[in-house]
Amino acid sequence: MGLLERINSPQDLKKLTYSQLDELAEEIRQEMIDVVSQNGGHLASNLGVVELTIALHRVFNSPEDKIIWDVGHQSYVHKLLTNRKKEFKSLRQFGGLAGFPKREESVHDCFNTGHSSTSISAALGFAKARDIKKENYHVVAVIGDGAMSAGMAYEALNHAGNSDSNLIIVLNDNEMFISPRVGAMSSYLNKIRTAPGYDRRKEELKNFLTHIPAIGSSVAKAAGKAKDGLKYFLVPGVVFEELGVTYLGPINGHNISNLEEVFNRAKLKKGPILIHVVTSKGRGYEPARQRPDVFHGVGPFNKETGEILKKDTPPSYTQIFGRTVCELAARDDSIVAVTAAMGSGTGLSEFGRLYPHRFFDVGIAEQHAVTFAAALAFGGLKPVVSMYSTFYQRAYDQVLHDICLQNAPVVLAVDRAGVVGEDGPTHHGIFDISFFRAIPNLTIMAPKDENELRHMIYSAFTYKQPVAVRYPRSEGMGVKIDQEMRLIEKGKAELMREGQDLTLIGFGPVVYMCLQAAEKLVTLGIDATVINLRFINPLDENLIVAWALKTGRIVTVEDHILNGGTGSAVLELLQSKGITNVKVERIGYKDYVEHGSSAVLHRIYGLNPEQIVKAALRLVGKQREGKASG
Repeated sequence: MGLLERINSPQDLKKLTYSQLDELAEEIRQEMIDVVSQNGGHLASNLGVVELTIALHRVFNSPEDKIIWDVGHQSYVHKLLTNRKKEFKSLRQFGGLAGFPKREESVHDCFNTGHSSTSISAALGFAKARDIKKENYHVVAVIGDGAMSAGMAYEALNHAGNSDSNLIIVLNDNEMFISPRVGAMSSYLNKIRTAPGYDRRKEELKNFLTHIPAIGSSVAKAAGKAKDGLKYFLVPGVVFEELGVTYLGPINGHNISNLEEVFNRAKLKKGPILIHVVTSKGRGYEPARQRPDVFHGVGPFNKETGEILKKDTPPSYTQIFGRTVCELAARDDSIVAVTAAMGSGTGLSEFGRLYPHRFFDVGIAEQHAVTFAAALAFGGLKPVVSMYSTFYQRAYDQVLHDICLQNAPVVLAVDRAGVVGEDGPTHHGIFDISFFRAIPNLTIMAPKDENELRHMIYSAFTYKQPVAVRYPRSEGMGVKIDQEMRLIEKGKAELMREGQDLTLIGFGPVVYMCLQAAEKLVTLGIDATVINLRFINPLDENLIVAWALKTGRIVTVEDHILNGGTGSAVLELLQSKGITNVKVERIGYKDYVEHGSSAVLHRIYGLNPEQIVKAALRLVGKQREGKASG
């Protein structure tokens, strides 16, 4: 029996020697490599926090003590050590373990995470609740260096530093996040790493001054208060200490005994403490160590070679987007690209290589990215902002206030729209239609396939107003790609098939599901019209109304939440035109969507041709009469 098999709770860790803990760390790494090579997942970040997680669970007593994992994609070790090793092979599969902390899954997961930079805010909330209720437990936030580039982290640090609550923040500095690190915080942490021993030297200097006969205590006290006191003399950690947070570090994040020593010391200190831990992303698996960006979030791979298992599939929508923007930028040197630590994930790596002075990766700072782009536009450039749908949620005010209110001509590339698969509810892009559709001045498009995406990106730059183009994470449909890009008339839908019995309306690649359903319906004696909506703002009102009146029955289909989505837009249109005798069924999601492969989720949640056929049969049945009039 291996050591991991003997760990049924964090308490079991405290029975092991340090040599056994080193063996356990290697067993954990092998287990994660085995499972992630089959299921895909976040590997490099988890390989880097094995010793850190072991030390945390030896020093703190979860679930009484609260450990909050920022983002949560580094929580696999935590799951293995908190009695979930038997279920670990189900990681990220439908009905199995989530890839992120989940309160419903374990008492050891005290806060759901998935988006970055929330841990310090959550930890401070727990600390304040503890203090008000006069309870006694420790609160630890584990936040990565990349997440420290987001404004929310500084808002929380500012609040924590002005608080008297005991709180421990572990800054896991692995020199990497989704894309290569950028910004001043990256440079600052690098300066600290290259000047180690700060805490030790601070204590040594303080002890030296204190022991000067007669005046030592006064000198030490004055130095600690002076503007250019000890922390300025020693440099590292000064930013955090100026915020009122005691800095400890940097610490080797792979030395369990050293980590435990510092954690135990932090438990005795008062107020907020930040422990700077330096780890190596991908540690213990050479392919992940050499390519931490690839193995940050990876699909199935050959664990012996590290080779990613790729099917012979068409280019993804993301790849087509990246190629298209590069092609347009070659023709127009005013085109610039902005992203928020998602350069490779959104297909902009090649743009950054070809046009480094026109590419801006602002770090995990979605709000800044959007407002920055608005000003770029008013400065005479043509910006495209490329981010995942789920992260546009974090920049909603900036899209509404700084882009659309001012009618700034910015293209918003909304990648990962719809369900994204195994990453689950924190990452599905199923809300963007609803929150974007409410904003005036914003044109919203979705292509039925990768070829239409090219034309939409080209068209978006010509409209000279705010435009959002949403497209999925998946590979393309394998259609022929037009070399020449053409302008799509704004607000013009595409009539793909004509039928007299009902109308199927799809927004995005789900149009192909509608076409498949229409072919199936023919065999059942039902003739369906299929409309590729293309635009949801503005709608092609004339086309929708005409076919609503002709067929009297509509089924709307969307890879999106039903509330405020495509179906809602069609219903609002009919109501505004006084058309009340058209039957409408809407196919989409009714709630948050769990994790699992996109194919499984579409089937489970009823987004497929079979469900479209069932909806059509409910509307049409055997009857062909009763067409609407209005």
